Order: sequence, then structure tokens, then C-alpha cells
Amino acid sequence: MIDAALFRSVLGAYPTGVVVITAADDAGVRHGLVIGSFTSISLDPPLVGFFPDRQSRSWAAIAPIGRFCVNVLGSDQLDLCRRFAARADDKFADLAHGHTPSGQPLLENAIAWIDCSVERVTDVGDHFLVVGAVHGLGRRDAGTPLLFFSGQYHDLAQLPG
Repeated sequence: MIDAALFRSVLGAYPTGVVVITAADDAGVRHGLVIGSFTSISLDPPLVGFFPDRQSRSWAAIAPIGRFCVNVLGSDQLDLCRRFAARADDKFADLAHGHTPSGQPLLENAIAWIDCSVERVTDVGDHFLVVGAVHGLGRRDAGTPLLFFSGQYHDLAQLPG
């Protein structure tokens, strides 16, 4: 049996980027959640994936929408990360944002964005694997990513040596 604390500690030695998955339903209600387990899956066809917790209320609200935007956070967006990681009824309250070509919320100053539709969702342990088909994407010319490493958020320049 693998000890959960040891598992977290060992896997915490692998830095991950931080993204916010956003979506808006037909009534215009916006949803978002922070994900640290995002990855490219395929170039042809273009597919990406992430792993929301099975208990996530935010993912439960996004899943039936069938579309989402991956917002790659910059190292200067820790407050935005914390906003979307918190439990709140309206994480978008008083937050300016744009829209992707499909109408999904696009967070201002995200260093990159990926507009997707849900290709498939698979049960994987205590998480889901969500595979997204990419329909549009873009990036800013400047900015460094927000990283999660050893249980804390970091800028590339701040990673411990």
C-alpha cells in the first residue's frame, strides 16, 4: 500500500503549470476551476487533457456544457489562481474577461488559451480524465507561467535550485 502523504511528496517533485478551465452555459452563467494536471495529448488530431477531481462541483457544472477554455496562468496571476481555487458561487464576480471564438470566458492576461469541446470523459481513480478537442488557441508574446512545485506556487525564476 502506498502512503498518500509520501505519494504527494514524491509527485510534488515534478513541477506543473497552472491553468484555469472556464466555461459558460447557455444562460450565460460562468464557471471555472484551477487545474494543475493539464497536458497535450495529440497533435493530429489536436487534443489536450486534464484531470478534475470527481468531487469537484465546478467540473460538475462545466461537464454538461460540452465546451471549455484552458487559460494558462502567468506567474503574475497568483491572486486569480486563488480566486478560482476557492469555493465560491460566482468566481467571476467583478472580474473583467474576454471570450474565445466559441464564446467561452477568456481570462485577461492569461499567457495562453485553448478553446475546446469535450471529446470524452473517462473515470480514472478519484479523478476524471477529460479529453478536449482543440478548436482554437493563442498566446501572448510575453509572460512566464505560474508553476506548482513541492506544494507551493512559483515563478520560473523562483524555483529552488
